[in-house]
Amino acid sequence: MIDADFEFLTRFLHERSGIALSKDKAYLVESRLLPLVRSHKFADLGELIGRLRFGSDAVLAEEVIDAMTTNETFFFRDKVPFDRFTEVMLPQLIKARATERRLRIWCAACSTGQEPYSLAMLLKERAAQLPGWKIEIVATDLSPTVIDRARAGVYTQFEVQRGLPIQLLLKYFEQKGEKWEISPVLKPMVQFRTLNLLRDFSSLGRFDIVFCRNVLIYFDERTRGDIMERIARLMAPDGYLTLGAAETVIGLTNAFAGHSEHRGLYQPSRSVSPQPVLARIAG
Repeated sequence: MIDADFEFLTRFLHERSGIALSKDKAYLVESRLLPLVRSHKFADLGELIGRLRFGSDAVLAEEVIDAMTTNETFFFRDKVPFDRFTEVMLPQLIKARATERRLRIWCAACSTGQEPYSLAMLLKERAAQLPGWKIEIVATDLSPTVIDRARAGVYTQFEVQRGLPIQLLLKYFEQKGEKWEISPVLKPMVQFRTLNLLRDFSSLGRFDIVFCRNVLIYFDERTRGDIMERIARLMAPDGYLTLGAAETVIGLTNAFAGHSEHRGLYQPSRSVSPQPVLARIAG
C-alpha cells in the first residue's frame, strides 16, 4: 500500500469512527481489508481505497469501518468491573433510588453483546432485591454488523465457554444445535442501538451507570477527553463510570473523579452540569 493511500485511509477512519492509526499499523490495515478486496473483486487494496476516495459507495465505507473496528469481547470480561457492579454500584444506587425505583445503564461499544447480557444476568440473579424496579440497559456500538449479532443473542460453544459460569449458561441460554441463544427471559432486558461515539448522543437520556470499556484506547487524547465530557453530562451526579483496565480519565478531563476506594471506577465531578430533567427522560 502506497503512503498516499495509507494517509487517506487514516484520515477517513479518524473522521468517521475516531480510530487513530499510527504509521506502523499498515500491516493491520492490509490484513483486515484484504477480505473486502476479494469479496468485492477489486484488483488490489489501491482500487478499494480509490472507491472510498470517490465517496459514492456508502455501503463500502461502512464495511471498511466495520472491518477496522476491534470487536474482542467475552462474558464477564476482566471480572473486577462486574464484582464492583454487584458489590459497590448496585447497593449504593438501590439505596439512593429507593423511592423512584428506576435505574438506567449504558454499555457503550458493546460489540456482540456479551457485556450487557452479563449485566442482565447479574440483575436477574438479584431480582429479589429489586421488586417493582424499572431497569433499562442500553447497549450501543458503531458497527451495525455486531449490533445485529448482539440483538440476535446467538453464540458459539467457544464464545459461551469464555468467562461464562456453567450454571448461568444452563439457566439463561437455550441450546440450538451447536450454538447457544440467550433466553427470552433475558433478551428483552437489553436495548441495542447503532451509535457513533463521535456524534451527539445526548438523546440517549440520563444514566446511572456507564460501562465504556476498551474503546477509548483506539482514539487520540483529544477525542477521549471530548467523549468522556459528553458522557459526564448524561450521568446522574451519583452515577458510576467504568473504564477498561488500560484506560483512565487522568490528564484527559476533569469531568470525572476517581472513586476513593476502587481504582478504575469514576464518578462525575461536582463541576459537571447534568442534562435538564426533560432531556434526561428522552430515549
